[in-house]
Formats: sequence, structure tokens, C-alpha cells
Amino acid sequence: MQSFKMHHQEFEPPEELRDTIKCFWYNREDFGELESSFEVMPDGYAEIIFHFGSGCSMSHNGGLQSLPSPFMMGLLNQPVLFHTKNRFEVIGIRCFPWTVFDLLGLPSGKDRVRIFEHPIARLQSTLNELIQAGKIEEALDQVKQYFLHARSQVAMDSMLFKAGVAMREANGIMPVSQVAAAAHATVRTLERKFKESSGYTVKDVSGLMRFEQARNHLWLYPNSNIAGLAHELGYTDQAHLSREFKRYSGTTPAAFARNAKRGQKALSSDFVAFIQA
Repeated sequence: MQSFKMHHQEFEPPEELRDTIKCFWYNREDFGELESSFEVMPDGYAEIIFHFGSGCSMSHNGGLQSLPSPFMMGLLNQPVLFHTKNRFEVIGIRCFPWTVFDLLGLPSGKDRVRIFEHPIARLQSTLNELIQAGKIEEALDQVKQYFLHARSQVAMDSMLFKAGVAMREANGIMPVSQVAAAAHATVRTLERKFKESSGYTVKDVSGLMRFEQARNHLWLYPNSNIAGLAHELGYTDQAHLSREFKRYSGTTPAAFARNAKRGQKALSSDFVAFIQA
């Protein structure tokens, strides 16, 4: 991956949205005239992506698939490669995977990248005008207002909310039985509702949350002791961490840490936030 000047900001959601949305974020980068690629690695969130500028496409079945704006990044089980050039700006809505489908009124699923028809797409032209004028905060306000209205129309399941809080606070380390206890539900009921709402099991999402912790830690502290990190994050041992890390990232923790050392010479520490896009 080439490195370019990048601007990244994250914004806390209003209080009324904190049970469904982790944050809103904005990213701007100029990739130059030649088509360039960037990699998005798995994490424990689903994201709604509005993009502006030269557009973007993803590697798909040996070719490139052009992506409309907006599209949804579902939970990933391996990295996805995106392609763009020139100016590329993004407004992202980082959602908890057990809330995003109810919030949009869409059926849940396991699509890594979902292209969907939805009234939210009507925001694109307004956002594009504001982005072109450099009015980033006004654009984000438009997005926040849309989701405040959407949230007011939906009754979120308090069981899933409680389960989500417990999973997030434990960074994905908590066993399913303890997540169910925190949600005041049986394991069977929680698993059924969780899969209906997100398309995935509690264990699936917990595994991604834990990988995200390992990945972020190694990006920020590439000289970390991997065996110690495995213990800290509740993996059985270093080999267990290495297997899971390679499963989601396609590379080993040691190789990722080496790349992080090289990458940090050219990129700021918020690079991890960007590659979560």
C-alpha cells in the first residue's frame, strides 16, 4: 500500500444513538492520478459508507466491482481490497452489528459488502454539496439528524443492548454463558435473537472484537510481547492468537507488527482507524 497525506476524524454520537452507533467518522485522502489500493481489515463493527470524489471499487472474483454511495461494510472474516484515485472522502457510520439492520429496516445477512436500495441514499446529493464546500461538520449533522429520526422509529431489543454492552466492556473475551447472564437471558434465547439481528453468533462477533484488540495493540505497540498479549486478551496461548490472527488478517501477528513498524514511519497512529473503514 502506498502512503498519502490523510485526514481522519471521529465524532461521538448523540446520547440517543449510543445504543446503536459507536461513532461517526470522516476521512479525506488524495491518492494521486494513478489508481491506488487500500486494505480494510476485519473488526467488530458494521459500517455504512458514504463516499465522494473519484468513487471506489473493490476486488471481486478477479476483477473490480464499482461501489455506489452509500454501501454497507458488514462484518469481515478476511481483509478486503478497495481501489480509488485522486480525491477520496468518506463519511462513515460505525454501527454495532446487532443493531444496524434493525436501524435501517433491512434483513440481516453475512454480506461482506452489501449494496442496497434505501431512502438513506437521498442524503448523497446534499452531503456531496456540503463536502465539496468543505462543510464537513454540517454534512455530519445531516447524517446525525437522519439517524436520530431513524432511531426514534425503531424499538431496540434491550436484551441485545445489554449483551452488547457486556461484550464491548470485555473486549470479546467473555464466554457466551456470561454474556447471556449479563443480558438476563438464556444462552439459547440470546443466540437466536443475536443471529436474527446480526446474521452472526455471539461467538463470531466476540472473536472479531478480540482480534480487533490484538490488531490495534500491535499497530500501536509493534514491539509488544506476543505471548504476553495472548494471555492479556484471553487466548489459550500464543499459538491460539497466531491462528486466529492469521484467520482474520491473512498474516501472522509477528509479520503484522513488522509491517506496523515500517508503516508508522509514514503514517500517524490513527491509521488503524482508517483501515477499519
